[in-house]
Amino acid sequence: MWWTWHPFYQFKTFVNKDTNRPAMDKIERKNLTLSRIRDMPKKEIGQLVNNQKSAEFIKKMANKIPRIEIEADVQPITRTIVRVVLKIHIDMIMNEGNGGEPFWVWVEDPDNDRIYHNESFTVTRKTILGQAPIDINFTVALPEKIPSAYLIKVVSDRWLGASETCAIDLRGLIVAELHPAHTELLDIQPIPVTALKNPDFEALYSFSHFNPIQTQVFHCLYHHDSNALVGAPTGSGKTACAELSMLKVFRDYPNGKCVYIAPLKALVKERMDDWSKKLGGKLGKKLVEMTGDIAPDQKAIVSADIIITTPEKWDGISRSWQTRKYVRDVRLIVIDEIHMLGEDRGPVLESIVTRTNFISAQTKANLRIVGLSTALANARDLADWLGIKNFGLYNFKPSVRPVPMRIHVQGFPGKHYCPRMALMNKPAYQAIQEHSPTKPVIIFVSSRRQTRLTALSLISLLAGNENPKAWINYELIHELELDALIDRVKDVNLRHTLEFGIGMHHAGLVESDRRIVENLFRDRKIQLLIATATLAWGVNLPAHMVIVKGTEHFDGKQGKFVDVGITDVLQMVGRAGRPQYDNEAVACVFIHDIKKNYYKKFIYEPFPVESNLLGVLPDHLNAEIVAGTVKSKQDAMNYLTWTYFFRRLLMNPNYYQLDTLEGEAINEFLSELVEKTIGELERSGVVEVDEEDNNLLFASSLGRLASYYYLRHETARHFSTKFNKNMTSEDLLQVLTEATEFSELPVRHNEDQENEHLAKQVPIQVDPRHYERTEIKTHLLLQVHMSRGTLPSSDYLLDTKTVMDNAARVMQAMIDITAELGYLANCIRVVRLLQGISQGRWPGDDPFTAIPNVDQKKADYIRSKMRIKCMGELVFKNPHDKTNILETIGLQGKDFQKADEYLKGLPAIKCKFGIGTEDNTNDFVAIPDNYFNGDLRDEKSWVKLPAGEEFVLQVKMTCAYRGKTIYAQTPRYPKPKLEGWFIIIGNAETGELLALKKLSQFNTKSKTEMIFFEVPETKSILTVYIISDSYLGLDQTYDIRIDPQE
Repeated sequence: MWWTWHPFYQFKTFVNKDTNRPAMDKIERKNLTLSRIRDMPKKEIGQLVNNQKSAEFIKKMANKIPRIEIEADVQPITRTIVRVVLKIHIDMIMNEGNGGEPFWVWVEDPDNDRIYHNESFTVTRKTILGQAPIDINFTVALPEKIPSAYLIKVVSDRWLGASETCAIDLRGLIVAELHPAHTELLDIQPIPVTALKNPDFEALYSFSHFNPIQTQVFHCLYHHDSNALVGAPTGSGKTACAELSMLKVFRDYPNGKCVYIAPLKALVKERMDDWSKKLGGKLGKKLVEMTGDIAPDQKAIVSADIIITTPEKWDGISRSWQTRKYVRDVRLIVIDEIHMLGEDRGPVLESIVTRTNFISAQTKANLRIVGLSTALANARDLADWLGIKNFGLYNFKPSVRPVPMRIHVQGFPGKHYCPRMALMNKPAYQAIQEHSPTKPVIIFVSSRRQTRLTALSLISLLAGNENPKAWINYELIHELELDALIDRVKDVNLRHTLEFGIGMHHAGLVESDRRIVENLFRDRKIQLLIATATLAWGVNLPAHMVIVKGTEHFDGKQGKFVDVGITDVLQMVGRAGRPQYDNEAVACVFIHDIKKNYYKKFIYEPFPVESNLLGVLPDHLNAEIVAGTVKSKQDAMNYLTWTYFFRRLLMNPNYYQLDTLEGEAINEFLSELVEKTIGELERSGVVEVDEEDNNLLFASSLGRLASYYYLRHETARHFSTKFNKNMTSEDLLQVLTEATEFSELPVRHNEDQENEHLAKQVPIQVDPRHYERTEIKTHLLLQVHMSRGTLPSSDYLLDTKTVMDNAARVMQAMIDITAELGYLANCIRVVRLLQGISQGRWPGDDPFTAIPNVDQKKADYIRSKMRIKCMGELVFKNPHDKTNILETIGLQGKDFQKADEYLKGLPAIKCKFGIGTEDNTNDFVAIPDNYFNGDLRDEKSWVKLPAGEEFVLQVKMTCAYRGKTIYAQTPRYPKPKLEGWFIIIGNAETGELLALKKLSQFNTKSKTEMIFFEVPETKSILTVYIISDSYLGLDQTYDIRIDPQE
């Protein structure tokens, strides 16, 4: 058919039917467009075409052809490049089984008659049913003479009549003018290590002189207290710059603390490993690591000299800076990779710096910030925000690096990702043969699957070589030694690739396999390493040559391939060049040809850093309201002026949807932003506004809990609306998995099918229509974990670990929120769910089966044959008896050792109680042990207290047996878990929770806690629950009979 025909001619079954010909003629004659037909009721369509029978089919045809709506915005990045941000809404009827509908989007310049960008995208049935917009972002060139508008066109690849055009007006565009403040590398004599003038400090370094960049910044970092920003390419020795500023603290402020913040856990771990030997071993400094994997106890943090942490952990801790002296004792904060302000996690860094400046102003303490980054296009803005004048700003050009580098950027055609990746394999092999035939090479790929596919492809290419094992350095490793190492490798694919000198490195490998690969490559025993991008950040393994094989990765949340950030590409490229071996380095960047110019520009030029704060401003503002930093709407306005966002708003207003830089417009923009943000917080119930009293802001108890537990305000709102008094454990698990904290969990390609298989092996049914949703996957992962089921892949193992990282924190918040609402049963059920997740068992499972290698049959034997009724009885057995029990049920060897270690590490808690008042805590009336066996009919067994008064219950908990570690016995939990206990006072009859107190682990043999409660108005039995947050079967309950007196 011709494109000028009516779109209904695409439906041959309709138009070829003789009875429909008159209706079709009327549609064409009356020029009935698709949009008009869609808006008309069926009856009116029938009247227009004079055929009511055809009306329904006509309506259906109109709805089957895609209806497109476009929301478009433009964000200037530099003078010559803008980012186009699209939200595309597509509405259509899509048949089940349809793999997806293809569409095209392109950008036209009507003034110059040019197309600047085009790309295809596919819309799935899931997207249509969920009515979710398709988010597409891309960059396009901006000509020297800015056109009046860009036209955005979205066109269906299959359907005529399915297209939409949207104009972006560029006439008022304010383009960010960048004048990079580059620091010239001075031709000065390298400073010797002896300039530290401290033998202990000098002994830290194996080299005799600092490199040129370190030399130039030495005086500022080691002899001054002013804030500093050091921008230099990867591989320039910025770690030593961080060390210089830390050594100054050790010298001048012996009691001060240093905080090092790195964006990734892998980078934190690398610094921890290195500095534990260097600063810990040689200088005797105490270091503590804080990430999602490591949770040190409070005592370790207080005594630490150096805290190495991720941004989120320090943000959470520093929110309570008024009550945490160790936060106020910090004298230096080093923020590594501070250019990541512009990435998704950037707002956390922005919040940390803004709060640090505020703390410094309030306490008058000498608190220094040192930022480390790559070369920046707008370093001056960042420096102004950090309070750095000309002294302290060092922004070296990308070309300034110890080892000069040649970069080759090569574009590859192809619409589809996987064929395009396969197309890159032979050029990668040829590049290695040309540029680095005998020197180490790292190939960065986007996924674990690509590490394997790339390795197998290169092995097939190696087969045509004279020596297929040319990438094994037999001068440094004997064949038998390599064979012995390969035999220790657990991953089957890695064993195969290592036989050809090719290592693979990704998160799916077990720790021992990763260590073997790292050591072989570091020692130059194998030549090639194929790795995912996290290696570029987390492990210091430089090579002579780096190949970046593709600059896209699959985003599970968006369900499509998205571009890797330019900072990640620069980090990968920066791994090329080994100062001790190379005079020059080589990097090859293989890229989709349509994006070649964009990446090429920013690989050679510095990239401007913008703020990402607006997307998460409500959560950060809530934290400041809770902390007391922001007490009114005016304070909120002032807070914004402290942020990096405000600096960039003035420099690049259009990026943040501000149309003019007039003072009144800026005030109005900020005022509307504050109103909108406070409105969101108010709707979530985390903030209260006193409109009459100067718009004062007050944090609600829900807001305080959200800030303390690092919850998003949407999650706090979700909990407060979903919780009710009569909820089952299943209900609570459902509410947990719907929290927005799990929304980032990826659901990868075809994982909806894997989720469907998982759903068949778990006890609680999930919605079978939505296996592709993150909350369904989260629900299934927790169920499989507590059922001790089998996961389909290593991806799912890592996803489970991610879910449990968040689940424990979110559940702690759920416990406090249910307590705040007074829901006794719900609170206890959430704690028991937490026990189940800690032990990898359902809360209703036999507690004996939590013991490693003890199944239900053995548990039944312990209970029936050995007359041990419960776990609480078992923990009070002496160590010898515990050993006999495990031997009697048939455990031997390693199975016995694991069970024995677990059982002997369980705490045996005894409790004693007293009641008194807050005014006279020394005069508590002890409750004798035999009281709890008293007769309800005996009036003497009822404690007489004045009705409505507040009293204190004193609880002394003594640990009869204690394992050697402060960590709980949780072999199924993915990381060390600190043991905790809850003391809950409730009225079981009314279901009301009266008081809750959380106890951290015992550092001593006994611990005494005071818990406040209000005496009821009527005669009541109050139950005291002593509940572990980690163990099944160790809960204790005590009934206290209260007789209130008038």
